[in-house]
Parts: sequence; structure tokens; C-alpha cells
Amino acid sequence: MIIFSAKYLIFISVIVFIWFFITQPRDKQKQIFVFTVIALPVIYAAAKLVSLGYYDPRPFVAGHFMPLIPHDPDNGFPSDHTLFTSALAAVVFFYNKKTSLILFAIALLVGATRVLAGVHHPIDVEGSIVIAVAMSLAVYKFILPRIVGLKIYSHYFKQPQP
Repeated sequence: MIIFSAKYLIFISVIVFIWFFITQPRDKQKQIFVFTVIALPVIYAAAKLVSLGYYDPRPFVAGHFMPLIPHDPDNGFPSDHTLFTSALAAVVFFYNKKTSLILFAIALLVGATRVLAGVHHPIDVEGSIVIAVAMSLAVYKFILPRIVGLKIYSHYFKQPQP
């Protein structure tokens, strides 16, 4: 169960995200799409920048043991799996708190099982969640309103008036 959750539970979060997206009204889908397209790369870039300043050897490297799932002995901070699942949860948070809580629960389970599998420390998981939440909030508050206000957004994403 640990191996499955650590490697494959991430796909369940993608399915939940897609289900959430397709059940939304068309105008909300457009905004969620734009938000997601902007937020995911910003979150990933922020995580990569932070990882340049903080190196955390993976537990199996520091403890000299074999992890439950094979992994390169590179920087463990932040957890990419937890970052991605947390990013999806953070994007959904601004549109539906209940679905977001489900996605955050999946993200926590992914992170916990990656710790149990020996490929991450708890700080790697915690850092991923903090980066995803902070960057999605920044994009939602500061970047998305500017994008939605652009004429090109109105041209391509607003409903035509009858």
C-alpha cells in the first residue's frame, strides 16, 4: 500500500481535478484553466529556485538503506509528487473548498507514504505544501486579476453577448 500510494496516488488527484474541472460551468472552467496554466509553472519554478538554496539528502542516502521504491540519490527537497498534488489542491481551493480538502488529503497521503518509503524527509513534504499554497495564492491575488483584465482574455475567454 505504501509503494502504491507513494508512486501512483498522484494519478487519483489528477482524476479528481479533471472531474472537478469538467463539472464546472463553462465560464468558471475558462478561469480555472487560465489559473492552472499560470500557477503550475510558477509553483514548479519557485520550488526549483528554493531547492537551489536548500539541499536535503534523501533519507536512504543519509541513512544508508534501500528505499521501498527506487530513486536517484539527488536533492530530496521539495517532494515533486507532493508539490504537484498540493498545487492541484491549492488551485481548486479558490473555487471549491470541499474538493480542495479531498485533494489536500491525497497530497498529505502522497507525502506521508513517500516519507515511509524512505525517499523524503517530512520537511520535503512540508516545504512542497507551503510552496504550492504560497505561490497559488500569489498567482490568484496578483497575477490572475491582471490576466483576466486584459483585452486578449476577454477576446478569447469571455462569452459572446447575444
